[in-house]
Amino acid sequence: MASRLDRYRAKRSKGRTPEPLPDDAAPVRGEGDRFVVHEHHARRLHWDVRLEHDGVLVSFAVPKGLPERPGLVRLAIHTEDHPLEYATFSGEIPKGEYGAGLMTIWDRGRYETVKWSDHEVSVVLHGEYVHGRYVFFRSHDADDKNWNVIRSDPPDDPEWTPLPPLLKPMLAVAGSLPDPERDAEYGYEFKWDGVRALARVEGGRATLHSRRGDDISAVYPELHGIGEQLGSIQVWLDGEIVALRNGRPSFAALQSRMHASPEHARTLSRHHPVTYLVFDLLHLEGHSCLDLPYHQRRQLLDKLALAGEHWQVPPSFSGDGTAVAEAAAEQRLEGVIAKRLDSPYRPGERSSAWVKVSHLLTTEVVIGGWRPGEGRRSDTFGSLMLGLPGGKGLDYVGQVGTGFDEDALRVLAARLRRLERRTSPFATPLPRDRAAGAHWVSPKLVGEVVFKGWTDDGRLRFPAWRGLRPDRDPEELAR
Repeated sequence: MASRLDRYRAKRSKGRTPEPLPDDAAPVRGEGDRFVVHEHHARRLHWDVRLEHDGVLVSFAVPKGLPERPGLVRLAIHTEDHPLEYATFSGEIPKGEYGAGLMTIWDRGRYETVKWSDHEVSVVLHGEYVHGRYVFFRSHDADDKNWNVIRSDPPDDPEWTPLPPLLKPMLAVAGSLPDPERDAEYGYEFKWDGVRALARVEGGRATLHSRRGDDISAVYPELHGIGEQLGSIQVWLDGEIVALRNGRPSFAALQSRMHASPEHARTLSRHHPVTYLVFDLLHLEGHSCLDLPYHQRRQLLDKLALAGEHWQVPPSFSGDGTAVAEAAAEQRLEGVIAKRLDSPYRPGERSSAWVKVSHLLTTEVVIGGWRPGEGRRSDTFGSLMLGLPGGKGLDYVGQVGTGFDEDALRVLAARLRRLERRTSPFATPLPRDRAAGAHWVSPKLVGEVVFKGWTDDGRLRFPAWRGLRPDRDPEELAR
């Protein structure tokens, strides 16, 4: 006579896995209403929901975890029944075995049965974390393993809110350190030489968004693991992606990653990985953190204990901004960010509550043209013609001919040729010696330069190229 555990036993070998492998001689008698949710770090993170029924644990693998809000439907794969002993199992399933990976108990408790049939299982769960009515039902797929699960009652927490689909970063203004008498009102962070990125984590999956809101997850595959580390925790994080060169962030080293195709990015992630430095928390477990003061958001962020091979939470210092700025200079970092300890988070706004204090003058510029190169640059370009949006159009602010490595020259030259046009994009005529021999391009590319100041006629003094900024649009820039 076939046993309900035959499929379970067929997939496992005694002595090769720590999982329970009971025989039929002395079946365990359960209480009939237990449930357990396992967090399973297998090849892909998922959650196994197991309901005690007729002497076994009826099991569903839910890739993104049980839905938190009513009406949200998630895939639930009906897997083989498990023995009742599995309700207390946790451990590491060895590599090479079925379901290899870490299995831990995420929640457990009792449940009430509302309906149980071959096509629908409706239960009310009473656990430490999970409380509510969930309905597992067969999908219309021909594969009878594919079910769905939906929550059919509102969450217990009346203030619970869903994770926003998109958020934009709060921005700082340029300035100097706060006056000494106001120093204690600020928290200080190091200013990192990278690219801003927000991470949305739900169901163990992390989606990275650029400053503009574009999905850049495929460009940085080594950061996907942050979702697995957070597991079922739902959050929005704010931070900076940096590439390290000789132990320090290098914007030049980041350039190849910012423009890589998904296929090339997978190769680069192994040889030239990036690091995600997380410095703010915008939403946590069904509650917006936007109106919380900065110091409280940082406390909640620290409690998440985020740390991995490619992500970490850098320190924040309360007060003593001068010492933090001196430390940044000693480490040859770009500067510091001073943030009012009582400041809320305002998505998409540039606020004086955050002040960036840099040892370098940097600005983002629009490329309006290029001048031919000589010698080893005869096949690329000699300098770029730069502008900033003004009242009448694109204002010319100078040209830059230094700071390019061979890769930057090659990539930029190819992109500029595709944007070439016959007329100048600048609002006013350029000096004759600058315009002679210039090639004009449509003003669509944004780059960043470091420079020593502005001349009286509005030109950049001694600019050097830092790299393209694909996360910026020309319309966003201003002098």
